[in-house]
Amino acid sequence: MGAGKSTIGRLLAKELRLPFRDSDKEIEARTGADIPWIFDQEGEAGFRARETAMLSELCTYDGVVLATGGGAVMRDENRKALHAGGRVVYLHASVEQQVGRTARDRNRPLLRTADPESTLRALLEVRDPLYREIADIVVETDERPPRMVVLDILERLKQLPPR
Repeated sequence: MGAGKSTIGRLLAKELRLPFRDSDKEIEARTGADIPWIFDQEGEAGFRARETAMLSELCTYDGVVLATGGGAVMRDENRKALHAGGRVVYLHASVEQQVGRTARDRNRPLLRTADPESTLRALLEVRDPLYREIADIVVETDERPPRMVVLDILERLKQLPPR
């Protein structure tokens, strides 16, 4: 959360001249409901089921830049779909950076707690190894403008061997 997936994804897609898809936005568009409402009505498990169905579809598209929700890696089938679907770029941000970037965002159901920083630390502890497991590239986003992160990704994508 707060690593810049949507912002950087849009910029990267523009540079690569590819369409951009955000799995959370796709879920919202198809259900007509925002993510917090889905969490409230169906719980996290209901949302994750929708997310898995969406990712299984989106990962079959050729030539798109896809931004996922932060918890997408929690399910093995999502990690497999992401890895099989193309190159995976893990945008890593420190908890401090995440706190700063998400402080005023009311659209993050998992951060509706008395201590969002502790929640972010716990989430990162579990999710970080899963992201690293499937990532072709790991990019640090702390204190870096999105444009610089995109240039870094583009350069590193060129260096990867073909799949």
